Amino acid sequence: MNLSDIIGIIEARTEFLPNWATALLILAGATLIALLVHGMVLRLVRRLVPEKRLFLQSLLSSTHGITRLALVLLVVAAVMPATPLDPETRTGVWHAVVIAFIVLLGWTATSSINLASDFYLTRSQIAGSADLTARKHLTQVRVLRRTAATCVIIITVAAALMTFESVKTYGVSLIASAGAAGLVVGLAARPLLTNLFAGIQIAITQPIRIGDAVIVENEWGWIEEITGTYVVIKVWDWRRLVVPLSYFLEKPFQNWTRQSTDLIGSVLLWVDYTVPVSLIRTKLEEIVQGAKLWDGQVVNLQVVDSNDRALQLRALVSARTPEQTWDLRCEVREKLIAFLQSDYPTALPKQRAELIDLEKRMAPAA
Repeated sequence: MNLSDIIGIIEARTEFLPNWATALLILAGATLIALLVHGMVLRLVRRLVPEKRLFLQSLLSSTHGITRLALVLLVVAAVMPATPLDPETRTGVWHAVVIAFIVLLGWTATSSINLASDFYLTRSQIAGSADLTARKHLTQVRVLRRTAATCVIIITVAAALMTFESVKTYGVSLIASAGAAGLVVGLAARPLLTNLFAGIQIAITQPIRIGDAVIVENEWGWIEEITGTYVVIKVWDWRRLVVPLSYFLEKPFQNWTRQSTDLIGSVLLWVDYTVPVSLIRTKLEEIVQGAKLWDGQVVNLQVVDSNDRALQLRALVSARTPEQTWDLRCEVREKLIAFLQSDYPTALPKQRAELIDLEKRMAPAA
């Protein structure tokens, strides 16, 4: 018994029903059969694929909806010629099938982009790495993936809309005339297109990468996420600063980890002119050598400024990451202040005053 025989039996049993009800029953039955077959086949395949093959398991999970929709469309397209529908209704159903097929193609393309990028990150073992090359590839893959997915969605929606005759006619006339309506649409789409092209530029030129330490709008933080339209910056106090992608191409900003994650941190102290600078330099080296966050590269103490009341000392220390540099600066500052308070309290900044005996000064000379 083939598909035609099954449809003939259904039509014979439903002679008392109107044509649209018979057609609906046939299409619903075909859809149900397709879903049952898809579920059984998928369950069988999952049993055959070992649990250790994580990529194949994830592939089956991510393509579950795509294969189900594809099978349903295939079965519906196969039974459509045998359904008792009038030409106008049949045209409408075929139109819906065409739109569903376009959506299926867009869904498949988006899933393929995500699978390919995830597979690349997994094979390269850079998803959790902190070195510059790894963060460069991670940023490029994520930005280009979102950009490509956005383009696929736009093309899919446009293709689905172009199946409507009224939309197609309006679109062709709009392109041909390039009138005021075209300018309105162009202005409305400008932010989306600006950020779309900005994402491509950022992925290629790499002014920022995921994990970079940056200063944006006088806020210091780390690049946490780069989407297709905006960048999320995790500020040092755990707030999130959301900035459009185009900002990083149009305005200046500071990137502290552009070439290397190693950073030099500075600690500034105001002290009295009587301070023993050489002893403080020795204490700084002792503090840094006992600190776990120091990378063993830079440690130095300099007198960088002076005024009529005090000297300014600058201690330089280095660490491997911006986070460690911040914590090391705080540790050094705290221990240097404690050292001055305990060993040289008179070396802290003070106000000087001179006492004058006015009576002696005003008294006439003998």
